[in-house]
Amino acid sequence: MTTIHIHTNPEAIYPFDARGVAKRFRHAAIFGALDALKAGETMRFVNDHDPLPLLEQLRARYGEGVSVAYRQRDGEGVVIDFVKQ
Repeated sequence: MTTIHIHTNPEAIYPFDARGVAKRFRHAAIFGALDALKAGETMRFVNDHDPLPLLEQLRARYGEGVSVAYRQRDGEGVVIDFVKQ
């Protein structure tokens, strides 16, 4: 008998703390995580600074396929919800 593991979050919100990822791998890891999302799922992104260059890359790569919603944006960092459309 084969066991199938379905790794989904019932709230469809998956945390991604970029502060723990080495800078040279960060964007590749973020794109990989976004590629793994299904429509309607959210990646809750946490970082110590506003990732404006990353947001431009996301727009170029995904267009309207991923929406961006800031949940926190202050001197302590940012929290952004990326929602796969």
